[in-house]
Amino acid sequence: MTAIAEPQLTSRVRDFVSTDRKMLIGGEWVDAASGKTFTTYDPATTAPITNVAHGDASDVDRAVRAARKAFDDGHWARMKPNERERLLWRVGDILSERAEEFGQLEAIDNGKSAGIAAAVDTQWSADIFRYNAGLATKIFGSTVNVSMPFVPGGEFHAYTLRDPVGVCGLIVPWNFPLLMASFKLAPALAAGNTVILKPAEQTPLTALLLGEVFEEAGFPPGVVNIVTGFGDAGAALSAHPDVDKIAFTGSTEVGKKIVAAAQGNLKKVSLELGGKSPNIVFADADFEQAVAGSVAAWMFNHGQSCVAGTRLFVERPIFDDFTAAVAEAASKTKIGPGLDPTTELGPMVSQEQFDKVNAYVAQGLADGARALTGGQRWDATGYFVEPTVFVDVDPSFSIVEEEIFGPVVAAMPFDGDDVVSAANNSIYGLAAGIWTKDLSKAHKTARRIKAGSVWVNQYNGFDTAMPFGGYKQSGWGRELGSSAIDLYTETKSVNIAL
Repeated sequence: MTAIAEPQLTSRVRDFVSTDRKMLIGGEWVDAASGKTFTTYDPATTAPITNVAHGDASDVDRAVRAARKAFDDGHWARMKPNERERLLWRVGDILSERAEEFGQLEAIDNGKSAGIAAAVDTQWSADIFRYNAGLATKIFGSTVNVSMPFVPGGEFHAYTLRDPVGVCGLIVPWNFPLLMASFKLAPALAAGNTVILKPAEQTPLTALLLGEVFEEAGFPPGVVNIVTGFGDAGAALSAHPDVDKIAFTGSTEVGKKIVAAAQGNLKKVSLELGGKSPNIVFADADFEQAVAGSVAAWMFNHGQSCVAGTRLFVERPIFDDFTAAVAEAASKTKIGPGLDPTTELGPMVSQEQFDKVNAYVAQGLADGARALTGGQRWDATGYFVEPTVFVDVDPSFSIVEEEIFGPVVAAMPFDGDDVVSAANNSIYGLAAGIWTKDLSKAHKTARRIKAGSVWVNQYNGFDTAMPFGGYKQSGWGRELGSSAIDLYTETKSVNIAL
């Protein structure tokens, strides 16, 4: 396939997309067993980028067998923790060195800003690998002073061990392709597991480039396997009887299917799912700071973020002025392709997502909501949606209840403490924002909000050391931080009679 015609691309990126891309299985780059491929497209232009191997259940089985062999019999099973540490740190270094390359590839495959993808997605991924590299040598058990009341007079030495789970299937979404892969790969590998990574069919390219990074870093064959394909490949991975663990990020609907598929061998499952996050602005907040932060809360990554603050609660005395300011700021956003360094808002990832977001906007208008700005398609080419600010909404409207995954926010006034019950009135509980100068109010409100992450006087306040995950139907388990290792280890109790 001819490389995509973008003069801004580096020669390495042009070379990467100039040939069909294969899957990584057992240390070799291979075609799908069926010989099939699929095309991935630039959402800013709808032009084809390159063809990718179309993996299916047979390819998943090949990858699982390779991962199992590497775990049970290979060098990985015998590798010392400090050797895993060095390999993971090397991955982080290579990501930093090749950040521009990853950023550009993410821009043409996902639509996001190349600059942001390089500076945020790629450099944060590098940080995640380095953080987890350090954890590889710090996976501790403990000694236990047991009582053994039914064995009077006996003496015992009891302790716990932390073992890797085994073969892990990692299924990641299209909104942060590289970053979500790093969330899972780094702790899974630090703990000593082997993995099969299944990227989203819309955005497979940075996962495949990451496969080259693992090779360059010196990972043994079969430790990291990458199978590209559609939902049937993900389903096969979830149901495979020789997979010990599934980690999934995506929609709640698909997450429930993952759980059902995992029943066969009762494999461990962790889920980071949907959200409809509340962003609460009290009247005493710093007005300008809260406006800028509230715009970023639902427009970051084009609104294609599980934590997006798309339910904007504003205290009644400032509601009209605040929503007008949010709408004005949103209307001035520079829309365009990710390779344009001035772009602030890129396209939706695909025709399907573009249609979905526009359908929600149309339904909101039909229900009686009023758009202060936006509500239309932007440009005739590409999957661009204008940022849309809705007011005059009812909590029962679909634009308030359901995850849209686009640059759309629904704003509602509140009075006093009523906001907490309204904020918690959702099937989701992933994140929340609070804006106030009253720290006592901030602490009290944060404690009552049912969400895995609460950010005060900021939004998207992530850090590699802070656990991330959700309440309710936003998922199971916590990624990031030292607790991420818990998702990829088993605890073994050993009790020895002396």
